Amino acid sequence: MSLCEGLVQTLEDQAAAQNFAKVHRVWLEIGALAAIEPEAMRFNFPIVARGTLAEGAELVTELVDGEAWCMQCSTRVAVRRHGDGCPNCGSYQLQILEGQQMRVKQLEVS
Repeated sequence: MSLCEGLVQTLEDQAAAQNFAKVHRVWLEIGALAAIEPEAMRFNFPIVARGTLAEGAELVTELVDGEAWCMQCSTRVAVRRHGDGCPNCGSYQLQILEGQQMRVKQLEVS
């Protein structure tokens, strides 16, 4: 719920900065390693958006795969969840590079 509240606040801040009054659609990228449930976001967003410029807006979520640097084989690799080993060498010495973020990718506004 608090993530949706933060999202609505971001939308309101952007509306003030970019001079729009209504949000019709929000495309949200959610990293596979972000520990955020897209279904929970889609469920809670209409509740939190009620009475705001985002009321009635559609929330479109896109899951983005995680990427890490394998320190053992010096390769950039895809990871789907925390605790996965390197698909190339099996090492667990991975430094996460991508996939822990949540960001607004695009807005449809008026």
